[in-house]
Amino acid sequence: MTVEEKIKGRKIGVVGMARSGLAAAMLARRYGGEPFVSDSKAADNLTAQTDQLKRRDIPFETGGHSGRLLGADYIVVSPGVPPDADILKRAADKGIPLFSELEFASWVCRGRIIGVTGSNGKTTTTTLLGEIFSTAGFDASVCGNIGLPFSQVADKIEDDGVAVVEVSTFQLERIADFKPHVAMILNLSPDHLDRHGTFETYKKLKYRITENQTADDFLVLNLDDPEIAADKIVSAASRVYFTTKGVTDSGAFVRDGILYGVQDGQETRIINAGEIAIPGPHNLQNAAAAVGAAMLFGIRADVLEKALRAFPGVEHRLERVARVGGVDFVNDSKATNVDSVCCALRSISTPIFLIAGGRDKGGSYLPLLEHGRGRIKGLILIGEAREKMFDVLGRDFPTVFAESLEEAVTKSFELAGSGETVLLSPACASFDMFDDYEHRGAAFKAAVAELKDRRKENETIAD
Repeated sequence: MTVEEKIKGRKIGVVGMARSGLAAAMLARRYGGEPFVSDSKAADNLTAQTDQLKRRDIPFETGGHSGRLLGADYIVVSPGVPPDADILKRAADKGIPLFSELEFASWVCRGRIIGVTGSNGKTTTTTLLGEIFSTAGFDASVCGNIGLPFSQVADKIEDDGVAVVEVSTFQLERIADFKPHVAMILNLSPDHLDRHGTFETYKKLKYRITENQTADDFLVLNLDDPEIAADKIVSAASRVYFTTKGVTDSGAFVRDGILYGVQDGQETRIINAGEIAIPGPHNLQNAAAAVGAAMLFGIRADVLEKALRAFPGVEHRLERVARVGGVDFVNDSKATNVDSVCCALRSISTPIFLIAGGRDKGGSYLPLLEHGRGRIKGLILIGEAREKMFDVLGRDFPTVFAESLEEAVTKSFELAGSGETVLLSPACASFDMFDDYEHRGAAFKAAVAELKDRRKENETIAD
C-alpha cells in the first residue's frame, strides 16, 4: 500500500494534543487525510494547540474523548497517552488499528532512519549523531522523543537524507512496520515500571526496534551491558557492537585510552578519549555508540574526530549552569531514572548536594546508596517521591525536604561550600510539578540565576 493510500482520504483519529499529536495531525492534512484530534485536557489548558489546529482547519475536541474517534479508519496515539486509556480500549474492541506517531511518520520518510533507544544516553547520542552527520555534509534531521516530532520533518527528508530518531518504549508500544536502517540499543536498566509493570516487559518493548529489520539493516548494541550481552535479542539485522571495556571486530571500542572504529576487521584510530568534549564514562560509551553507527555510512575518522571534539553536550544533561559563591550548579533534569543519576554522580569529582525527587516511576532507589557513598554530601528532596526516597536514602545521607525547586536551590546553596557542587538529578519524572523535564530544568536555571542576582544585590548593599 502506498503512502497516499495509507493517508489520503482516510479518517485519522489523533489522541493527544501535545507536540507529536499536533505534528501527526498536520502531516495527515498535508497528505490529504482527514484528521480529528482529541484531548482529555480542558480547553483553557490547550489554547495554543487549538489555535494551531484552527488555522489549519483541523477539527478537534477537548475535555474528553467522544465516540467521534471511533469513526476513524485508524488512530494515531501520542506517547503520553496511557495504554489502558478507555478510548483506546473501545477502539481496539471495534477493531480500529492503533499506531504510534513514530509508526505514522515513518510511512512518509524517504531517507534512511537511525533509531536510537535505550534507558539512558538517547538524547546525547541522537544529538551527537546529528552533529556528526552535519559535519560530514549529510542532510540530517534529529527528531523523535528528543523534542522535535518525527512527523514534523519526516516528509521533508530526501532519499539521500538521514533521520536520526530518538525512540522511546512509549512509541514502540504501537509500531507495525517501523523499520530503521540502523537500530541502536544503548543500554537497559529498569525504567517506566509504573507504565510497563515489569523489567521484562520494558526490555521486550525496547527490542521491538529491530523486529522489522532485515539482513540489509544493522543493529548496534552495547557489549558492556549485561542484559544486552546476554544476547536474547531476536533480529535478522547485522550486529555491530560498541564497548569501552573490551574489543570488537565490528563497531567501536576503547583501548589504552583511545577510541577506535572498526569495519570489516580494520581498526581506525578516532580520538584520544580525554579529548572528547562531553565528560564522563557514560558519555565515552555514547561516543563509541555514535562512532559505530556513523562508520556504517562511510563517515571518515577525521570527521568523527572533529565532531567529537566540538560537541558540547545537550541541554538539561550535566549542563553546567553557573558558579555562585564558589558553588557549581549543574542541571541534569533529564536524569529521570536512577541509573542516569548514577552516571551523573560518577562524572562529578567534587562533593555533591543532590536535588532529587518528583513523580516515582516504580524503580528502586537502592543503587544510589552504592554510587552515592563518598560522593553525596547531602540530599535535598522534592516532589511526590520524596518520602519514598527518604525511606531508602535518609539514614545514609543528611537530608532536607523542600516544597519547591526554588526552595531546594536556596537550601542547597546554604548547605554547600566553595568547591562543592549542587546537582539537580531527580531520578524521577517531572509531571507532579512541571510539564516535562525541560520545564523542570528551565525552572532550576531560573532559580540559580535569581540566587546569583540576590547575591550581587547583597554585595552591592554591603558595599
